[in-house]
Amino acid sequence: MIGFAIRFVTLAMFLAAPVAAPPVIPALAAGGGGGGGGPPGEDIMHPSLPPAQDGKATRTTHGARKKPNKQSLFADPAFAGGYREAYSAIYDRNDYAAAIEQLKALGHDDHPNVANLIGYSYRKLGDYKLSQVWYERALQADPNHVLTWNYYGLWQIEQGNRDQAQYHLSRIAAICGTDCAEYRSLAAALEQPPGTFLVY
Repeated sequence: MIGFAIRFVTLAMFLAAPVAAPPVIPALAAGGGGGGGGPPGEDIMHPSLPPAQDGKATRTTHGARKKPNKQSLFADPAFAGGYREAYSAIYDRNDYAAAIEQLKALGHDDHPNVANLIGYSYRKLGDYKLSQVWYERALQADPNHVLTWNYYGLWQIEQGNRDQAQYHLSRIAAICGTDCAEYRSLAAALEQPPGTFLVY
């Protein structure tokens, strides 16, 4: 009986112990065109960047159920630097072809942030088939990657698949609620009449 009580108390203490939150990756805002903006009250957020040299971090743009081994890639200076270069090519220079090459050269196509940015770049270049492949790859790596659900939902709208985009909106709501930037962005795009040119 005492053994049972000890096991019960140990289990209760284990369950009550604070759970460490996953590392937070900062998200940078670049406004206009590239698919994002900034914190709540602005457009949607760009994919996450690794922590800057000063170590400051802001909220992540994907679900909190991130696999730790994927996050640790940003601790690698070579990966973080290459990711920053590709991110800048996309959102600062709109050089999507160069960004695709840079992202593929990182050697981590299975990372949801990498696959999502490759998909986004192909979409901006007008290659919807390859874009779809990469969005699906990002979601296979992390089914709760909210920014991929957002970008893939915009892809669906551009393809005329409004019902599928609505499904993507429901997935975003299930992951981060209806007040997150990704939800608001896709909801606003769905409110536009069919055939409206979207700038995301």
